[in-house]
Amino acid sequence: MTSPAADDLARAFEAERPRLLRLAYTTTGSWSDAEDCVQVAWLRVRAQAAGSIRNLAAWLTTTVGRLALDVLGSARARRERSGGAWLPAPGGPAPG
Repeated sequence: MTSPAADDLARAFEAERPRLLRLAYTTTGSWSDAEDCVQVAWLRVRAQAAGSIRNLAAWLTTTVGRLALDVLGSARARRERSGGAWLPAPGGPAPG
């Protein structure tokens, strides 16, 4: 059984969810990454002490925005490290 405060938090979070998804999606460019960011924000907000967040919408916006930027940065780092397959320059000789 959940407490009334937990139910209120869940309702307030669900009301913010569409906006948070749009924020994360416009930052990451990936719907699955956006959903992951919003899910992590939900887990973090649930872990906060009851009453410790004065403005839930602002807290969620900041948290999701930072998570999305972290995802964006790690995706960029993965692309830069990836060696990938070697491709010849257009019009150049074929390998081998």
